[in-house]
Amino acid sequence: MAALTKVLWRTTGADVDIEDLKIVLIFCGAGLLQSLLAAMTYGVGPGLL
Repeated sequence: MAALTKVLWRTTGADVDIEDLKIVLIFCGAGLLQSLLAAMTYGVGPGLL
């Protein structure tokens, strides 16, 4: 987490708070997990590939 914060700070120059970054990563991970579960449950339609 600290390495990711350093990279973001170097590339953007903005002061990044680790707690804010953790919250964003948790929500992104939860959304990805929900999308994967929905894809596994309902399958992928023939027009999507």
